[in-house]
Amino acid sequence: MNTKVLIVDDSAYTRQIIRNIIEQNLNLEVVGIASDGIDAMAKTLRLKPDIITLDFEMPEMDGFSFLRWLMRERPTPVIMVSSHNDSKTVFKALELGAVDFIAKPTKRASIELRTIEKDLLEKLKGIKTIRLDKLSKNLELLERGQSPERSGPHGKQRHIEVVAVGSSTGGPAALQIILTRLPADFDAAVVVSQHMPKGFTGPLAERMNKLSPLHIKEAVDMDPVEPGTVLICPGGYHLGLRKRGAKVVTFLKEGGLDDKYTPSVDFMMTSASEIYGSRVMGVILTGMGNDGRSGMVEIKNKGGYTIAESEDTAVVFGMPAEAIKAGGVESVLPLPDIPAAITRVVSHRE
Repeated sequence: MNTKVLIVDDSAYTRQIIRNIIEQNLNLEVVGIASDGIDAMAKTLRLKPDIITLDFEMPEMDGFSFLRWLMRERPTPVIMVSSHNDSKTVFKALELGAVDFIAKPTKRASIELRTIEKDLLEKLKGIKTIRLDKLSKNLELLERGQSPERSGPHGKQRHIEVVAVGSSTGGPAALQIILTRLPADFDAAVVVSQHMPKGFTGPLAERMNKLSPLHIKEAVDMDPVEPGTVLICPGGYHLGLRKRGAKVVTFLKEGGLDDKYTPSVDFMMTSASEIYGSRVMGVILTGMGNDGRSGMVEIKNKGGYTIAESEDTAVVFGMPAEAIKAGGVESVLPLPDIPAAITRVVSHRE
């Protein structure tokens, strides 16, 4: 049975590009097109789409108003279509229940359209695995703030110097839950690869930095990897680590069109493992696909500690499930328990 898609966008050019991409795939079907929020409401009720692509700048009723109505009246997975200079819109929409986003096609350049095509098709194909109920619970966690510390992993003493975190669909909320709950005296560095296009990771880092006691920034080449600092891989690149004298610093490798995942969680985790050996913790969170699987196995095989988000809370259980099946996971925990577990292991209080 085909996945039914409703396209909501006031730009005729964007609507046509998205329609052309979707109609290339036999398992996807465009059941309707709407140019404003009011029309989208009527077509949502009549056509009952499985997924909606949604722009936010529209006449009559904007995307935010439509999204609030949708999540209240007929919860449906929504992929935002947003321009790079509109990152505040993206994060507000994610907090209202949108599950993911793609960059808006702004040029007719074939290389940009190929990138958007790959990104959109991957997200549309994986949409049936998204759990909106779990996304809603995670958004409630963000509103509640700190959660009580519960029991977590116990075992042999560890010495962790860097925590490598990978995430994709549902990741921004999951990352916020973790990074805002780590203590100000956190005694390890954190590196993050979140599947996200160019132009959005910088604002994500700035937003997280305002909410977290740690120093959070978008990584650049030669950033020192230091305790209490969180480095987020910029969209369109892969983040690696290398030694420079007595220090460890970052390096960035530009992603290519043929790369399956950009940023690559596997690339980051494997690089961290090569530098730090057993002194790495790998954390794999919600997301489609299998990125992070080999990286988690590498960390565990070298004696590092590995945690996967459990199916109980993961918006998409794909990436954690793949790492678990491959034998790369030591602890499987629900999202609210992960920050305390990370803190215990890093602070040698296992």
